[in-house]
Amino acid sequence: MTTLQRNNVRVLGQGPRPIVFVNGFGCDQSMWRYLIPAFADSRQFTLVLYDHVGAGQSVAEAYKPSRYSSLEGYAQDLLEICHELHLTAVTLIGHSVGGMIGTLAAIAEPALFQQLLLLCPSPCYVNETDYHGGFDRADLEAMLTFMETDYVGWADTFGPFIMGAPDRPSLAAELIHSLCQTNPAIARQFARVTFLSDNRADVARLQHPCLLVQCEQDLIAPLEVGTYLQEVIPGAKLVTLPIAGHCPQLSAPIHTLNAIEDFLAV
Repeated sequence: MTTLQRNNVRVLGQGPRPIVFVNGFGCDQSMWRYLIPAFADSRQFTLVLYDHVGAGQSVAEAYKPSRYSSLEGYAQDLLEICHELHLTAVTLIGHSVGGMIGTLAAIAEPALFQQLLLLCPSPCYVNETDYHGGFDRADLEAMLTFMETDYVGWADTFGPFIMGAPDRPSLAAELIHSLCQTNPAIARQFARVTFLSDNRADVARLQHPCLLVQCEQDLIAPLEVGTYLQEVIPGAKLVTLPIAGHCPQLSAPIHTLNAIEDFLAV
């Protein structure tokens, strides 16, 4: 089994500028489908999409609990994909925890990356005395227990809140389907790693040009998180989209694409 098979890697285009898309928790590469045409029709870019082990069409048998006990294991997957494809000067577009995975990869091998665009990222989801991550630890633990006892029930309950587009129920249904397609045992562990990680010390070490895209109302990554990241990441630019939800690439692709294209053009 190759790295590309393991992560169901798909490459589109043959342009000189590689863009690697990194999915968030419970999502597969289809979550980028509204953005892809804008880049795929250009001769400037080579697009790389993949699935985290256990999600989408990846090889679930490749999952090793010891490797994926922290986000560094997922960052290593990303680096291996870039090496396998001989990529350089990578533009990374990461959604949610995919943004933190990309950040860790860029810190580990800074010469490999050119710039990062992070959609609804969060370095820490737990509220602290001097930090607002959005969740009290007890609430997170209760949510993780819910996932462990009834993963499908959790997806049905939380999917609509995560998507945040009540006027478009088909989007919530799609997210629920994606969550339920993920291997439940792997998803439960990935969720625990995601929501209990604290990467605040890491993000301050990022030295690449960075765009932060947040949503005006986001249950998972509130506005305070975007403000925090802008303050600690050197030179980071913050764009707040006038929408609700945690998946703007699906619920507001035009707004998201405009922010991305403006940053890429700089």
